[in-house]
Amino acid sequence: MRVTIQDARTLVGTFMAFDKHMNLVLGDCEEHRKIKAKNVETGKMEEREEKRFLGLVLLRGENVVSLQVETVPRAPKGGAAAAGGPGNSKAATRPTVSVSAALSVGLSGPVRGIGPALGAMPGPGAINARPPAILSAIPTQR
Repeated sequence: MRVTIQDARTLVGTFMAFDKHMNLVLGDCEEHRKIKAKNVETGKMEEREEKRFLGLVLLRGENVVSLQVETVPRAPKGGAAAAGGPGNSKAATRPTVSVSAALSVGLSGPVRGIGPALGAMPGPGAINARPPAILSAIPTQR
């Protein structure tokens, strides 16, 4: 992964991790920076690139300007790519249901055993009913 940071330096390394703040962890990282220097012989300004090896780097997301994929991931050390796991693959499709079956099921009313029992809900006259005794026992301020 090639990461450009705010001060125009470029870090190239193996992308290992990131978090919600875009903090990055790069392994085997190298820093590349361009330096403008005056050539002693010609007296002209020249730009040269310096690079140095940094190793494992934790880069604060606040400094990240851009990310570029440098190469495809390498195969793990010690041979070919890892073999697949014990899982299996299936196509992701929606189940097919006939229209007559969907209409016959529908919303035919409450399901037995779910929700309050019949008669447990207060009727329309219960809204204006007297409050429970516990509420009338609370003293009111005057």
